[in-house]
Amino acid sequence: MVEIDMSYEGHLHCQAVHGPSGTKLVTDAPQDNMGKGESFSPSDLVATALGACILTVLGIAARRQGLNLKGTKAKVTKEMVSSPSRRIGRLSVDIHVPVRLSEPQRKLLESAAITCPVRNSLHPDVEMAMTFHWA
Repeated sequence: MVEIDMSYEGHLHCQAVHGPSGTKLVTDAPQDNMGKGESFSPSDLVATALGACILTVLGIAARRQGLNLKGTKAKVTKEMVSSPSRRIGRLSVDIHVPVRLSEPQRKLLESAAITCPVRNSLHPDVEMAMTFHWA
């Protein structure tokens, strides 16, 4: 179990403190929803969590196979929708792997990526696309 303590700081800013580490994170509402966009919005953090989760799961799978994926990058594009309510409509993840791998190794990593707990926790109405770019 992990506890995260949060507080509303005013002006649509929030602060979160990660219990185990004490690391602080601030959020702001996006410019298209009455904020200044001065930091990650809560929905940006969902997109960030998805990308970080995929990279982490890939790292775990690679480590088990004796592979080093250092330098692998992910770019997540978040698209909001407003109907029937404001929510994340689509998350597209482009994953760039700079390491030359065999086809079986690629398949194994692609299969691992879809087991990401964040991906599996999102509502099925959120469209998700994952594209791998191999060295």
